[in-house]
Amino acid sequence: MEGARFVVHGLSPRGGRLVTMHHEGRMEDDYVGTAFSDHDLLLILRSAGLPEPGLVVDDPRWVEWRGAAAHRWGTG
Repeated sequence: MEGARFVVHGLSPRGGRLVTMHHEGRMEDDYVGTAFSDHDLLLILRSAGLPEPGLVVDDPRWVEWRGAAAHRWGTG
């Protein structure tokens, strides 16, 4: 797999971080949810098909954190 499969975007002005999923061969990523905490993120990743998200949430081959430090929540 080339690049990250999931992207956790920067902090939103209204709170939370958008989460998108990359599909090989497609130009655009799919929106899969908005996380407001680590717990939310794990639920979103699991519902998007990642069987053990807690094991790979800090693995850049699976999850790319953009615009703010990993595991930082709140408003931008």
